[in-house]
Amino acid sequence: MKESTTQPGCSFPLGATVRPGGVNFSVYSKNATAVELLLFDRVGDARASRVIPLDLGAHRTYFYWHVFVPDLRPGQIYGYRVSGPYEPERGLCFDAQKVLLDPYGKALAVPPGYSRLAASLAGDNTAVAMKSVVADLNLYDWQGDRPLRRPFSNTIIYELHVRGFTRHPSSGLAEEKRGTYAGLIEKIPYLQDLGITAVELLPIFQFDEQDAPPDFRNYWGYSPVSFFAPHGAYGSCREPLEILDEFRDMVKALHRAGIEVILDVVYNHTTEGHEYGPTLCYRGFENRAYYIFEEGTGRYADYSGCGNTLNAGNSIVRRMIIDSLHHWVNEMHVDGFRFDLASILTRDDNGRPLANPPVLWDIESDPALAGTKLIAEAWDAAGLYQVGGFVGESWKEWNGKFRDDVRSFMRGDRGVVSRVASRLLGSPDLYGHQEREAEQSINFITCHDGFTLNDLVSYNTKHNEANGEKNQDGTNDNLSWNCGLEGPTPDPAVEKLRLRQIKNFFTATLLALGAPMLLMGDEVRRTQGGNNNAYCQDNEISWFDWRLLEKEAALHRFVKGLIAARLRWEDASASGHEITLNELLRQARIQWHGVKLSQPDWGPDSHSLALTAWSRRGRLLTHIMINAYWEALTFELPPVQNLQGKTWHRWIDTALDAPEDICSWGHTAPVTGSTCLVQPRSIVVLMERIRE
Repeated sequence: MKESTTQPGCSFPLGATVRPGGVNFSVYSKNATAVELLLFDRVGDARASRVIPLDLGAHRTYFYWHVFVPDLRPGQIYGYRVSGPYEPERGLCFDAQKVLLDPYGKALAVPPGYSRLAASLAGDNTAVAMKSVVADLNLYDWQGDRPLRRPFSNTIIYELHVRGFTRHPSSGLAEEKRGTYAGLIEKIPYLQDLGITAVELLPIFQFDEQDAPPDFRNYWGYSPVSFFAPHGAYGSCREPLEILDEFRDMVKALHRAGIEVILDVVYNHTTEGHEYGPTLCYRGFENRAYYIFEEGTGRYADYSGCGNTLNAGNSIVRRMIIDSLHHWVNEMHVDGFRFDLASILTRDDNGRPLANPPVLWDIESDPALAGTKLIAEAWDAAGLYQVGGFVGESWKEWNGKFRDDVRSFMRGDRGVVSRVASRLLGSPDLYGHQEREAEQSINFITCHDGFTLNDLVSYNTKHNEANGEKNQDGTNDNLSWNCGLEGPTPDPAVEKLRLRQIKNFFTATLLALGAPMLLMGDEVRRTQGGNNNAYCQDNEISWFDWRLLEKEAALHRFVKGLIAARLRWEDASASGHEITLNELLRQARIQWHGVKLSQPDWGPDSHSLALTAWSRRGRLLTHIMINAYWEALTFELPPVQNLQGKTWHRWIDTALDAPEDICSWGHTAPVTGSTCLVQPRSIVVLMERIRE
């Protein structure tokens, strides 16, 4: 490498920035006594091809260390070594033998022999350390692409894992595309056909796959090592700059298909873990700034359940979070974010919850993020639970109470009926005081963390033996019911009941007010064999088995029909104007019933509920009857309006086989009489329509 004379450079912007004639580097470290920039020819080199010491006088402004290196280009591999005091009891853990990633690095390279252990033990780890790569983000042609800005009222979220979605051999993709961003592009027609309008991707920030028990690999990705670089293993190529382009190709292709991209982001901890974890980046630059410590000790406060907690109360960390969000919106064109364990961001330097946490208001009021979807997982691993009370006006929330109450009701628990009524109407008991729209509530039954929908109705207890922790990991509180037998069974009666329960869950989720979220593969009964914590299972336990699409075609059709109605409903009283079913129900007048009209049973032994909805114009829209009881119930029907030629028609009956379980608008069956028999554990939805 030709060694040209360096220049002092400047402190802004942070990271490696390509400029005319070279690259400017800038990093933050308050307590460092010396910083070296290391340049490499290859990611696995044991020695840097060039070491550039940063002078305390010429290359430091405030606590920012910076240098301009002429003649460097995109693709240059680099890292840092930082010297300073080693006083763990004071939170200072400098280690000049460790190669550090750039906290603002936009691309990253992992050597074939990468070792997390080497970064945890004493000694030099240069040859086996991850390294940063210089990237010029201005070189990509977006071809006019912009975020879609679809309203939440017209959104169907599909939580998926980039690798797991296409990794299975049955995906039909070429080997090099399976489990990659490029592979997801190939499956966009499937998402369109199903009716999905937004994908919520499990973490795609670069994470450490070795952050897992011995003999396992981290699959979910909730172990970030970078907040700016996409995960390299999800690229169909291995060149870091090509991976950047492949990710953006995926976003652009999804946008062209009308599908938004929401990232599951982890701003609550890093993969550096507890005190004995690896020194990869933040610990080595300024440990005391990036993490929260137990008061008066050098031990990390662990509100994440993962060994450490990012200190969002520190201005440096707050700025990094905001800069990261700007990067993914402005440079990578994503449409929104789901914040993992978002309640951690409300904690101050000492871990105490704040009424008005600065970082959340910074995000809320940021003009660059205006219109971006913001979704909070409004709890953390230390017991802080803020569902219904998360700060701000733009934030939506994963509604864990929707999940729990609907699960309890459908399995026949006592004392749940009144709570389920609230969940179906957008949880006004949680959000009504805020005068917010129903889409404040992100409604879901299953997500990556826990049982799949098939397993929810097939297992009473978790079966996590494959994780190597003697079935001690994962939650024991699943609110599941196996319908009479544990696990797979050839019993047709049990299988029919399980399918009915699955259809009940889909119907409740997609008819409820709020924004629905579905889990990858639930529409074809994807199973994890009862594993409710498959974070380390990068195998067929977690992957989408595409053979299920044929096997479970009837369920897939049922879900497609629900989604289609959810997204587009023709209101005949509005001269054929198409609006969403969600909008229609939100504007409706609701009347509750039990098995008898106008007599809802809110008592602890009630297992049934019915509701009738009228539009603002007074036209009868729909009548929904839910029977979670283990015997059939006869429901009284409200009289149809006294207008000539109108009658009830059955749209949905989850107790029926396909294709009668959900009918297209032109093929609904008329319902006569003043009552309707609703089979055990089933839902019937009637719609008013004009006879042809």
